[in-house]
Amino acid sequence: MRERTEDLKSFGRVDGALLHGNALKSPVFKTVLGLWLSTNPTNEQKTQCLACHVPAVTVFPEHTDRIIEQVISGSSHVKVEGIGCTSCHLISAIEDTKDSYPAFNLSAGRTMFGPYPEAEENLVHPSKQADIYEGAHYCTTCHFDKVKDVAQAHLGDGTLSGLVCQDCHMEQSTGSSTNERGRLSRPIGRHWFLGVVTPDIMLSNRNIQAEWSSRVDIEAQKIANSVTGTVHILNGNLTHMFPGGDPTLKQFFVKLTLKDETGKVIGHDLKKYGRSYAELMTGQTPQPLISGGTTRHIPFSIPVKEGHSPSFIEASISYALIPEPGATLKNRFLASLSEEKDRKKAEEIITEYTSRRLLTFRTKALETSDQQSKES
Repeated sequence: MRERTEDLKSFGRVDGALLHGNALKSPVFKTVLGLWLSTNPTNEQKTQCLACHVPAVTVFPEHTDRIIEQVISGSSHVKVEGIGCTSCHLISAIEDTKDSYPAFNLSAGRTMFGPYPEAEENLVHPSKQADIYEGAHYCTTCHFDKVKDVAQAHLGDGTLSGLVCQDCHMEQSTGSSTNERGRLSRPIGRHWFLGVVTPDIMLSNRNIQAEWSSRVDIEAQKIANSVTGTVHILNGNLTHMFPGGDPTLKQFFVKLTLKDETGKVIGHDLKKYGRSYAELMTGQTPQPLISGGTTRHIPFSIPVKEGHSPSFIEASISYALIPEPGATLKNRFLASLSEEKDRKKAEEIITEYTSRRLLTFRTKALETSDQQSKES
């Protein structure tokens, strides 16, 4: 990257530690790609998978297998550019259809595209303006499902109405980009692509912080030998999904727990949302559990054993960054790695990235039979 890549692991977000500049050499990508390849995807699916990590394959799909071989061999063997300056600034247009992902058009050549109408002539490359660089639809060609409509130039209605992705994720500064050399006279967007996980952004806008946090509510009642009801998951008016920008790998978990008056667990239910490795890149991209500006309603029914009396119900929402592979798939992938150190590293990544991360939870007291009869 032109400036620097923040190590967001220092802020406790393992999913923010590997940004665009490492999208191809990341050991996490190598592990996920290796697991997915063990499901025998088609050549077309391989190219589609690589397109957001190596945009050049949309122009040269015949090199897909060669690039995959480099990735699986390890970062030191990767000789092609993943996401760098040219990968993003050779994009000249986007597709009009919502069904084509990724939806960018790469124009191979010396001309670099950007948002400025008057680019300075230089000895490196010619420059040309493309309006898409000032629109949300530019980012969502890869980060699809982040917003309600990926074809819109601006974010939808709600808290961030009238804004685009770059307004929050490309900090405004002053620089000399495509301007007179050495003169810091033009506003530019910094290329750190920070999210709200960084303290300065979180603290600078408490309204956004509040809207970002998903919330949960519970409607529940005792019926015979069970507790039934609905979990309501809300995401305020934020115009994109939570959490993170990956539209295919995230796994969501809704866990319901019944407790008696002493706090002892007497019943539970776990609902899982997300695709397995075999289902990736097949059919339509799944909708995230928590879409921006919407409420998700999830019905449940938890049986209660005779002799137990539930007093409280707790609903927790958590997520994992990648799907957990089954034993057969995991062993098949690990067996394909020739070095013991590679197998050990892959196992560490699988364990760390499949672990659940809590989003939010809610505990609610259950009404007694006397309370229900009085209200009725």
